[in-house]
Amino acid sequence: MARPITLFTGQWADLPFEEVARLAGEWGYDGLEIACWGDHIDVSRWDDAAYVQSRLDVLRKNGLKVWTISNHLVGQAVCDDPIDERHHDIVPSRVWGDGDAEGVRRRAAEELKDTARFAAKLGVSTVTGFTGSSIWKYVAMFPPASDAMIERGYADFAARWHPILDVFEEVGVRFALEVHPSEIAYDYWTAKKTLEAIGHRPSFGFNFDPSHFVWQQLDAVAFVLDFADHIFHVHCKESTTNLDGRNGVLGSHLSWDNPRRGWTFVSTGHGDVPWEPLFRALNAIGYDGPTSVEWEDAGMDRLIGGPEALAFVRKLGEITPPHQLFDAAFSRKD
Repeated sequence: MARPITLFTGQWADLPFEEVARLAGEWGYDGLEIACWGDHIDVSRWDDAAYVQSRLDVLRKNGLKVWTISNHLVGQAVCDDPIDERHHDIVPSRVWGDGDAEGVRRRAAEELKDTARFAAKLGVSTVTGFTGSSIWKYVAMFPPASDAMIERGYADFAARWHPILDVFEEVGVRFALEVHPSEIAYDYWTAKKTLEAIGHRPSFGFNFDPSHFVWQQLDAVAFVLDFADHIFHVHCKESTTNLDGRNGVLGSHLSWDNPRRGWTFVSTGHGDVPWEPLFRALNAIGYDGPTSVEWEDAGMDRLIGGPEALAFVRKLGEITPPHQLFDAAFSRKD
C-alpha cells in the first residue's frame, strides 16, 4: 500500500515557499502538506487563478504534488475563548482586525471557508487544522464545571462549524481536525463526543497525529482502529516522555528544550510512538492517504531531521499486506 510521503510546511513557513519546495524535492518527498501562513498560501486569493497556478507551478518544478493543505492557526480562533495576544501572534491581520473577540471568531470562520475554496482550486480534497475550544479552559474541572457548561461548549463548536462545513461540502473538500490538547477533541472520548456534536457529518474527520497520544498515555493504535472511518489524514510526528516523579504530563510551563519537561516533541524516529503497529493498523483500515512528516524537535536541526524522517517513514511504508496469508501455503494440493 504505497502512500505518498509529504512534508508539512507549517514549521518551515519562515522560509519562502519556493525554498521549502526545493529542499523537499531534493530530499525525495512526494509532495507537501502546504501551510496557509508565511508566503506558502494566502487563502484570501482563492479566486485568483494565476496565484493558485503559481503554487502548482512551484510544486511541479520540484517534482512534488499536493494532497492536503493546512490552516491550523486560523482554525484555532474559530471557537477559542478567550481570544487574546496568543491569537494576535498567529492569525493574519485581516482576521485579527480590531481584536474584538467575537469579530475575530467570525472572520476566522470566513477564512476557513476560503481555505476550502482554495483547496478545491488546487484539486485538493482535505484540509487539516484546529477548531479551537471554548471549554478547554475547564479541563482541570476546578472550579467545578457543570455538565451544562460542557454541553454548551460542544453546542458552540457545532454552531460555528456547521456553516463552515456547508462550504466544504459545496466544494467537495473534507476537514480533518488534529486531535490535540486545546481543541474540542483532544483524546478518545472527546473525539467521540465531537463527532456526535457535529452530527457525524461526512465532511468532518480527524488528522491523526500519534505524538499527542504518547504524551497523554493513550493507545494510538486503538484510536486508529476504532475511528477507522474518520481518519482523513496522518501526521508522522513523535513525542517522548520523561516522567521521573518530578516531571509531569502537563509540561510545567517549561520551554520545549527544557530537560525538566515531562514530555516534548522530537523528530520522527527518535521518540516513543509505536510506529510498526500503527502502520499495520493503517493497513488494516485501508488508509491510503498521505503520511505527512511534521518536523518538531527543539534539540535537532530541521535540515537534519527533515530528510532523516523521510527515510524512516519510507522504511515503514515497506510494511504492506501480502497477497495471501502465510497459512495459505499449508493447503494440500493433491
